[in-house]
Amino acid sequence: MNIALGTIPFGTSVSREDTFAILDRFVEAGGSMLDTANNYPFWVEGRTGDESEQTIGAWLAARGNRDQVFLSTKVGARPTVPGDVTLDSAEGLSAPAVRAGVEGSLRRLGTDHVDLYWAHIEDRSVPLEETLGAFDELHRQGKIGKVGASNLPAWRLERARNVSAAHGWLPYTHLQLRHTYLRPRPYTRPAETGHRVTGDEHLEYAREAGVTLWAYNTLMFGAYTRADRPIPEIYDHPGTTRRLAALREVAGELGATPNQVVLAWLMAGGHVPIVGVSTMAQLEEAIGAADVKLDDELRRRLDEAA
Repeated sequence: MNIALGTIPFGTSVSREDTFAILDRFVEAGGSMLDTANNYPFWVEGRTGDESEQTIGAWLAARGNRDQVFLSTKVGARPTVPGDVTLDSAEGLSAPAVRAGVEGSLRRLGTDHVDLYWAHIEDRSVPLEETLGAFDELHRQGKIGKVGASNLPAWRLERARNVSAAHGWLPYTHLQLRHTYLRPRPYTRPAETGHRVTGDEHLEYAREAGVTLWAYNTLMFGAYTRADRPIPEIYDHPGTTRRLAALREVAGELGATPNQVVLAWLMAGGHVPIVGVSTMAQLEEAIGAADVKLDDELRRRLDEAA
């Protein structure tokens, strides 16, 4: 199942007991990829950012199944000032921050390595050579497997990969961006600080370079199916109306939900959708997306609606 489970609320708004049940069911259904970070969910009052990793670590220890899980976490956006709920004091991507970040994550997760380690933010105050050299050092030490970049423009991804190639270092092979079926208006930004929306240049570069896109905010906080969750303003244009119509038509023909078709569409494009869930029902809907098959004609109809 080429879906990654988003884990932001685990151990906080989703209790430890419910988190364990969700993780158990995800693995039982064939899922393996978990997406967390060393700062989830620091922006919630009273939280430190330790909670998601700690809860996953407790589950891994209780189940003894570390080898069944593809574990990914992130560094760079953890506040250095206690109580700061912004990115103003983010740790950044200096070599000391990267080294300290992985040690904290490994301790909270209760493991000696993570399979995929992400640069959570773009940090132009630090030379790419410093950050990428630190990642390569961690890889040679066996503490990280692969490395990815989150919220990075396409040109910076290309430059970073060239730097790694020039030094023989571990390159960015994964990219994490906000991406969904709807297309945003050009030159618009999401309301959420630090989010970067996938553009055509990202998609073209990832395809040509063999970089795997992990897409977050794939279901737009439930906006595809919930009347109480409005579609974000960046998607307010006539093309959205046409794409929503195509999405609903295809979902009806397949006997699937619009959410499932969105996830199937992303997977058909070779991407890994990250699905954040807080209930078992939401998880079951996401699991069902793995069985939704889009043939060439259905994909063409979805792609051409604009």
